[in-house]
Amino acid sequence: MEYVNPEGLRLDGRRPMEMRQIRAEIGVVSRADGSASFEMGNTKVIAAVYGPREVQNRSQQINDQALVRCEYSMANFSTGDRRRKNKGDRRSTEISLVIRQTMEACILTHLMPRSQIDIFVQVLQADGGTRSACINAATLALADAGIPMRDLVTSCSAGYLNSTPLLDLNYLEDSAGGPDVTVGILPKLDKVTLLQMDAKLPIDTFETVMQLAVEGCKAVESYIREILLENTKKLEIRRGA
Repeated sequence: MEYVNPEGLRLDGRRPMEMRQIRAEIGVVSRADGSASFEMGNTKVIAAVYGPREVQNRSQQINDQALVRCEYSMANFSTGDRRRKNKGDRRSTEISLVIRQTMEACILTHLMPRSQIDIFVQVLQADGGTRSACINAATLALADAGIPMRDLVTSCSAGYLNSTPLLDLNYLEDSAGGPDVTVGILPKLDKVTLLQMDAKLPIDTFETVMQLAVEGCKAVESYIREILLENTKKLEIRRGA
């Protein structure tokens, strides 16, 4: 199958280095301490953060830092697949762990000892790049909850199909079986917090694809900062009123 046509356009009409349209909204779950929705093209996710709060299971309490927990799930209607996914299936457990470890790298857990922060992420509609969308939504939700962070953590994927590096893969591209890289970074600190790769790549190609994903992360960071600034202005206007 041809994923990039002779005119240099992908199946959805994008150029190889073009991201899908991204949209985000803060404060979408009224009862949560912080929440956000994040869309990357047709992939839509929602994140809710509760905490810092008292540790529910005392045996898990950490004396010098906060306990971070994460639960990832997919709504049954999120894909065209009608089979019910069991809660706690292997893939969900793995992605929950990936998101938790990525977020732990940015949260200043030592400022909140003997407390617990719960991050819930649900995929409402899946069309590739769900991991990245979940991390971006969780970052916004943590910021909305006022959780202290070293930096925003942002994520994006890139792949290699038809001998062409492609930014921000959709489901058709993602399921083509080619190599793809999912990256999470702390942009201001210039640190990588997540790097996952499916299939092998020659080192020079890997560097190109990795750099493309990093550029995508930086574009997401710029957008997230705009959303946070907009939200701050709205709050100031409300207070002024």
